[in-house]
Amino acid sequence: MTFPRIAVDAMGGDEGVRVMVEGAAIARREHEKFKFLLVGDQPRIEKALSAHPGMRDASEILHCEDVISGDEQPSKAIRRAKTTSMGLAVNAVKQGDAGAAVSAGNTGALMAMSKIALRTMPGIDRPALAALLPTLEAHDVVMLDLGANTEADARNLVQFAVMGAAYSRIVNGFERPSVRLLNIGTEEIKGTDALRDAAAFLSDAVASKDGGLALDFDGFVESDKINRGETHVVVTDGFSGNIALKAIEGSARFVTDLLKQAFTSSIRSKIGFLVSKPATELLRHHLDPNNHNGAVFLGLNGVVVKSHGSATAKGVAHAVAVAARLLEDQLTQRIANDLAELGEDALRTNSNGAS
Repeated sequence: MTFPRIAVDAMGGDEGVRVMVEGAAIARREHEKFKFLLVGDQPRIEKALSAHPGMRDASEILHCEDVISGDEQPSKAIRRAKTTSMGLAVNAVKQGDAGAAVSAGNTGALMAMSKIALRTMPGIDRPALAALLPTLEAHDVVMLDLGANTEADARNLVQFAVMGAAYSRIVNGFERPSVRLLNIGTEEIKGTDALRDAAAFLSDAVASKDGGLALDFDGFVESDKINRGETHVVVTDGFSGNIALKAIEGSARFVTDLLKQAFTSSIRSKIGFLVSKPATELLRHHLDPNNHNGAVFLGLNGVVVKSHGSATAKGVAHAVAVAARLLEDQLTQRIANDLAELGEDALRTNSNGAS
């Protein structure tokens, strides 16, 4: 089977071309059927490819010197979509020259370009940014929206739940992922009207479809339980989701920095570190963002994956591998099938619960 190639914005990210090309090369070792369209400055890409002969044979270069800066306003960036490496990578998906685009550049610009170029799928009002977060269990938790939409009504949250469940089935292998809405409490009376309406709708939809909708809705979850592994998908609006994500990332850095200080504070502490090094290495590996890199814009007519700007080659490889898996398992078609299962009439719910 021939898979569509993956367009890589080779100019995005803090480290630039070398890391983006190396990451793609690492990912291809496990997804060797994929080919790549590398978008960026050709001489620099050629130099980076010289260290990865196998990758060179599987890649085409689309020369482009113009780059979207990290602090550029999305409204300005979209005007240069046809001349920048990020815009050309996304446009390759629109034109059918690639099945997915991967960029480590400006998140807001990438979101804006992707929405304009690819548009939302039928039945989806707004795309959502989804990412994998580590948990205490063997699986990661899918969380969305993480910043694409500052507000979301009940209809949006229901659509996010459907998309998040489809994503979880691919990346975690769950046939019926457990889905919960992020709230300030688990009681049914807690939260905004939009949250309560979405919860009631999802409960009725799962029950009325006799299990046809491929998810289990388990009510609300509080933010301190996101990483416990008790649920597979956490759904919220982009404002709350982004705050929760930053708090989780900050807590992880706090814990690792605190441990580092504690283990270097005295000779006895240093000896203790040597004794406990296997455990601390496991902790470091678990909290390393490169092992969970690759946020996905769900709900578009095409796959777009956002790599963290500071990601290492290993992190970029993870993001590219996410794109490959979503193409292999036909994420867009899965979401379309689930929306059809849900039914268009059922989706006519607004934030006030009216039909």
